[in-house]
Amino acid sequence: MKAKIGILTLSDRASKGIYEDLSGAAIRQILDEWIVSEREYFYEVIADDFKIIKERLIYMSDKLGCDLILTTGGTGPAERDVTPEATEAVCKKMMPGFGELMRAASLKFVPTAILSRQTAGIRAHALIVNLPGQPKAIRECLEPIFPAMPYCIDLIGGAFIETDESKMKVFRPKKK
Repeated sequence: MKAKIGILTLSDRASKGIYEDLSGAAIRQILDEWIVSEREYFYEVIADDFKIIKERLIYMSDKLGCDLILTTGGTGPAERDVTPEATEAVCKKMMPGFGELMRAASLKFVPTAILSRQTAGIRAHALIVNLPGQPKAIRECLEPIFPAMPYCIDLIGGAFIETDESKMKVFRPKKK
């Protein structure tokens, strides 16, 4: 089964074409580097708008059948940053450990990581993970959490994601 991966960039300016979305491209480049199994991407750039973010997360999960949805942007403390709230509104289960680990990893690079509100949750057979909006920070946050992501997707009935173990080793418990 081919993995379906949604990439959703939240940016008022990028959605208006004021600047190019580098964050969504960074996510795809990193995943292409790590994942060897067959995959299909669904990519969108939308405004930082609670209602639209919710609609697109639901669409990617329920209609497109994404196994993994990665958002980028909208996780800070500014008034327009509503990605975590939209994620929580559409998820059946929240997975706070992802956000905790991303913040802990980011603190090694920047003291303002404490301001980040990334989270993760599960909707249907999709793991939804909020990533920061800066390409450099995306890699710094994905590296510590990705080893657990394929197994989480296994547990919720998503596609099997296999990686190039020389680049990204994932954890799955040994079968008895």
